[in-house]
Order: sequence, then C-alpha cells, then structure tokens
Amino acid sequence: MGASLQSSGKSSGRRGRRHGGRARPMAEINVTPFVDVMLVLLIIFMVAAPLMVVGVPVELPKTAATSLPSEQEEPLTVTVTADGTIMIQTSETPRDELVSKLRAVASERASDRIYLRADGAVPYEQVVQVMGALNGAGFANIGLVTDTGGPDFDEAGAGGDAPATGAEN
Repeated sequence: MGASLQSSGKSSGRRGRRHGGRARPMAEINVTPFVDVMLVLLIIFMVAAPLMVVGVPVELPKTAATSLPSEQEEPLTVTVTADGTIMIQTSETPRDELVSKLRAVASERASDRIYLRADGAVPYEQVVQVMGALNGAGFANIGLVTDTGGPDFDEAGAGGDAPATGAEN
C-alpha cells in the first residue's frame, strides 16, 4: 500500500521570487479611506444641519390647528416681531414700503399664498393691519403660522354647538 501526497502545484521550487520579476497590480479596492471621508462628511452635516434653519426668531402663539400641506414653491413669509418690526422673509421692511415690495414679489410668483408669522405679544390690531396690507398687495390666500400644542376648546359633550371659526381672504 502506497500513500502519496499531492502537491497543490503552487510551490515550484523558487520561493520568494515573483513571477517575471514584476509586481502585479493589486486587484482589491481599499475602502478604508472612502469610509473615513464618509464619516467626516456625516459629522459635518450633522453639525451644520441645525444651523441651516433660516428665519426670524419670534414666539409664536400655540393653537390646536393642524399644519397646512406643503407646496412646490418656497413659501413667502411675512413676520411681525414683538417690537413691531415687519420682515419679508429675513429682510426688514418699513411699514410704508410693505405694500409696494409685496406687489413686486406677487408679480413674480405663481402662487398667491403667503404666510404671516406674528409674535404672540403683538397686539391683534397690528396683525390685522398687516393682513390688510397683504390683501391689498394681491395676496388673497393668507395663512397664519402658529405653534402646535395649544389649548383645545373641543371638550367632551360640547357637540357641534360652537360656531366654526375661520375667515376667507
């Protein structure tokens, strides 16, 4: 009985020598640098994302209303701050120039929707005056922006006796 060992054919008697004397190109992709770059980008975006929120800081009143559906066009926002300053998007606008600037903006927009943000400390009279100016500038679809989590006046047993609130502009 004879037993023999078969070689795998890899050893040719020359150990440590490369075939032909040339180095073969590496056929594997090194993903470590790619993963490092992706992790750095992830950290950068995680830090920068909260800083990208653009707006004027106001303390919005809280209501139980639901949010409006989103639009394709960037919403136009007019803000009334606690000290009575009026801002279109993020630029301050004097009261006497509000209507003329809004008319110029309205001529370039496809939508007549505009959002009004007013600080809760602003008197109702000033908010209504700004709404009248928005309507006079050609914006018939005015949305009032509020925070959620306010009081809910629909108590158990109230039924449908309370009149619905809402105004169409």
